[in-house]
Amino acid sequence: EVHAVETGGGSVQVGGSLRLSCTTSGFTFDDSDLGWYRQAPGNECELVSAISSDGTTYYQEPVKGRFTISEDSAKNTWYLQMNRLKPEDTAVYYCAAPHECSGDACCAYWGQGTQVTVSS
Repeated sequence: EVHAVETGGGSVQVGGSLRLSCTTSGFTFDDSDLGWYRQAPGNECELVSAISSDGTTYYQEPVKGRFTISEDSAKNTWYLQMNRLKPEDTAVYYCAAPHECSGDACCAYWGQGTQVTVSS
């Protein structure tokens, strides 16, 4: 069974930065895609960014150029560096393996998420 803890969220002003971390146990990084999802109140769970086992990255269009996904397999952790944050980035952020979940199930799939609030 996989357990994950997402940390690094908080409240920032527009233009600020945060670095989210997802530390897992029971999860094998090799040959796995890793993803960051978010869900704002009243909205569906959406994939924000993902990184594949060969290092290929994916970013949702609104976050391209502002967010960077990375991983440290030795620490069983992956990260989401978020810069130039906007109010529309406000949501609870979750980590999950895209090949293991779909739709709203990807949010809170492993951990409880971390809240990001961006105020103007």
